[in-house]
Amino acid sequence: MTKPHPAPSLSAADARKLAESLLDVMTTLLTVIETETALVRAGKLREAMAQESRKAELSRRYAQIIGFIRNNQDCLAKASPDMVKALHRHHDTFRAMLQVNLTVLATAHAVSEGVIRGVNAEMAKRAMPQTYTSAGLRAAPNPRRATPLSISRSL
Repeated sequence: MTKPHPAPSLSAADARKLAESLLDVMTTLLTVIETETALVRAGKLREAMAQESRKAELSRRYAQIIGFIRNNQDCLAKASPDMVKALHRHHDTFRAMLQVNLTVLATAHAVSEGVIRGVNAEMAKRAMPQTYTSAGLRAAPNPRRATPLSISRSL
C-alpha cells in the first residue's frame, strides 16, 4: 500500500495569496447569490436564471480553492493565522447568506409547484363530466382518465 504524498509546503506569501483568492471568490459569489435572491423574491425568474452560469463558474472556483486549502491547511495556519481567522468569519457569513438563498429558491419552487398542481386540478375538473353518484354526491374525477399536464421548463 502506497502512502499519500504530503502536500507541498507553501510560503507565507503563497498562503496569504491563496487565502485572499478564496476571500475574493466568496465575496464575488455572495454578490451573485444576493442578486439572485433579490430577483427571485421580486418574481424576476428569467433575470435570476441569467445569474446561473456566473454562479456555477464561481462555485467551481470556490470548490477548487477549498480543496487546495484543505490539502495545505497546516501550512496556511502556520504561515498566516490571522488570515485563517478572517476566512472562518467570512465563511460563516457566506454560509448564512447561502442558507437564505436556498430558502428563497425552495419557497419559489414550492409556490410554482403548487400553482402547476392547481392548474392541473382545475383542468381535470373542467374536463370531467359534471355527474352525480347514486348517493347524490358529485362524482370525483377518475385519476386514470386525467389528462397529463405538459409544461415547458424554459422560460
